[in-house]
Amino acid sequence: MQTIYAFKGGESGDFKNDQKFLINSLDDMYHLYLLQLSLLIEVQKRVEDHLDKSQLKHLATSEDKNPNKKLVNNEVLQLLKHNSLLQDTIRTYGVDNWTLDNEYVDVIYKAILASDLYKEYMQTRTSDFKADKHFIVDVFKEIIAPNEKLYDYLEDKNLTWLDDLPTVNTAILKLLRKSKPNVSESYFVPKLYKDLDDKEFAVSLFKKTILNTTKLNAEIDKKAKNWEAERIAQIDYILMQMAVCEIQNFPSIPVKVTINEYLEIAKEYSTPKSSIFINGILDKLVKEYQQNGTLNKVGRGLM
Repeated sequence: MQTIYAFKGGESGDFKNDQKFLINSLDDMYHLYLLQLSLLIEVQKRVEDHLDKSQLKHLATSEDKNPNKKLVNNEVLQLLKHNSLLQDTIRTYGVDNWTLDNEYVDVIYKAILASDLYKEYMQTRTSDFKADKHFIVDVFKEIIAPNEKLYDYLEDKNLTWLDDLPTVNTAILKLLRKSKPNVSESYFVPKLYKDLDDKEFAVSLFKKTILNTTKLNAEIDKKAKNWEAERIAQIDYILMQMAVCEIQNFPSIPVKVTINEYLEIAKEYSTPKSSIFINGILDKLVKEYQQNGTLNKVGRGLM
């Protein structure tokens, strides 16, 4: 949607650069995933560094000499820190932000220390994987994900990251919640695409929508006779173009799935009434395709 919205050419124009931007933006989402996950690793290192320095104080207290190492030894953080595949992937993607901008690691570190979550967690010196996992999940959900300074930092670094952030954070939370002590190294290094079809779908939907804009608009306009084109929000037009293109050209995707996806996007990015309007137009078009026998869907339950 964003790439089509930014596209300034016509149906016969060259959109190679726009297609490249689309693919790069998808790769950038994986970069963001690694960046957010690596923040947990850097926090663990920050805790470890603080404990080491405290023990070397000239006038070290008994607490400095015998600190509670529950956080630094947190089993989930240790799992991430010693995951060689994850570390290799982080290096491959060039994720070194927290080395260059380590003040944001301190922001999160201090926020954790000041939290009630930390105070409760550190009341004992012993733990197990389950308790360690619950703590890290809560830290990520309540401290890292909603942190405004981190949010502003990500916004400054990459234009597309803020739209990807909820998806990435949700994915990380799911992985953390389902993690176990014996998970494979690849567990925290999931594939960006389920298979090649996923990547091809993104490119194909983009290209087919751009190449058939006039035809798609004609389909939409005949069901929006009471609406002048100028009165329809540009985002709504793009979402309907994409939805109609998907309905017409991707027979394995159920109509309900297509419509629901674009209604959710409309609720997030367009006007308060857009989803109702879009739903009405798409519903009329689907009924027409069904009556004409042109709704090309394959597989059980895909109508």
